[in-house]
Amino acid sequence: VVPGETALAFYKAKNPTDKPVIGISTYNVIPFEAGQYFNKIQCFCFEEQRLNPQEEVDMPVFFYIDPEFVEDPKMAKVDLITLSYTFFEAKEGQKLPLPGYQ
Repeated sequence: VVPGETALAFYKAKNPTDKPVIGISTYNVIPFEAGQYFNKIQCFCFEEQRLNPQEEVDMPVFFYIDPEFVEDPKMAKVDLITLSYTFFEAKEGQKLPLPGYQ
């Protein structure tokens, strides 16, 4: 991915159970310092996802790396950024607090 240009990636998810699953995803960027330059425009992780029994889906992420990435001397040796996701089953009635809000 060239910094400043948009890119589209897909993550595959499968529900191997015999029951529908509603889940949410959290993401991680490695190296951690590169995370400030990673910008998601559109992502499956913005909403809950429903996977039916045995269903397998490709979930899209539309993103770009901020062009300021190339100007940061701490990023000079970074030539690989890894974006990963963890999919958690959403628990009905459970509300997660928003960071910084009461």
